[in-house]
Amino acid sequence: MNVLVAGATGYLGRFLCAEYARRGHHVTALVRDAARGAGLADLSVEAEATRPETLVGIMDGMDLVVSALGITRQADGLGYREVDYQANLNLLREAEAAGVGRFAYVHVLNADTMAGVPLVDAKTAFVEALHASDLQATVIAPCGFFSDMGELFGMARQGRVWLFGDGSRRLNPIHGADLAAAIADATEAGMGWAEIGGPDVMTQAEIAHAAFAALGAEPRITYLPDALRRAALSVLPILPRRIGGPARFFLTALGHDMIAPRFGTRRLSDHFATLAAEAAHTPPGEQR
Repeated sequence: MNVLVAGATGYLGRFLCAEYARRGHHVTALVRDAARGAGLADLSVEAEATRPETLVGIMDGMDLVVSALGITRQADGLGYREVDYQANLNLLREAEAAGVGRFAYVHVLNADTMAGVPLVDAKTAFVEALHASDLQATVIAPCGFFSDMGELFGMARQGRVWLFGDGSRRLNPIHGADLAAAIADATEAGMGWAEIGGPDVMTQAEIAHAAFAALGAEPRITYLPDALRRAALSVLPILPRRIGGPARFFLTALGHDMIAPRFGTRRLSDHFATLAAEAAHTPPGEQR
């Protein structure tokens, strides 16, 4: 099977390329910069998904397109509507023209509870366009990535974690490799919708304790009134988009349980242990 992965240089995209290749498929990575795509797949194609004229012909002969294309932090002056919606719509239209068999898209869990958040609204608008297409579609809704937990680990490394409310909201984030395997399973099975989480359901407070445990440090957690989170959400729309956009998504998600069916074997505690080992050799100011 011929598979094209969009967003191939991102956290999840790299794992998707590796997983489909592991399963014996011919993988093409869609990248903005060919240098960054070196070694990702059997073939790297340089194109700008925000410019549909650069996409013409790149999907000819493809059986499956998997898009993990999106932004969590504003870049290049582009916003969620331009990337999470329009760029993916450009990919979809080219896939339709090329006669691709299936289009898979990485959405977000509980999108219906986060209406009004620009990132979520853009993703939801694309999912609606995808479902209106004649192409067979697979929509994947993960509850969050291990990479997202890096912010909390960074706070623990600095000596204190700040949480809103009592820290009892639950989630089960998933490692990118496990998520890629689940996505490949879903597309191979012809599933229309798949909600996917990691093997461990934990409260926000338990995740904070796990971060401190990996660092071998005494937990120091400050619980802020949840009213502060809600107040911040009311102010964020007036801030510059590059600041307010991602903050609105993360602060909104923090107010919900984000639990999906469990999948995979990689545990968050082991991920934190790896980060702690890396941190032991990295000055705090250089932490990624």
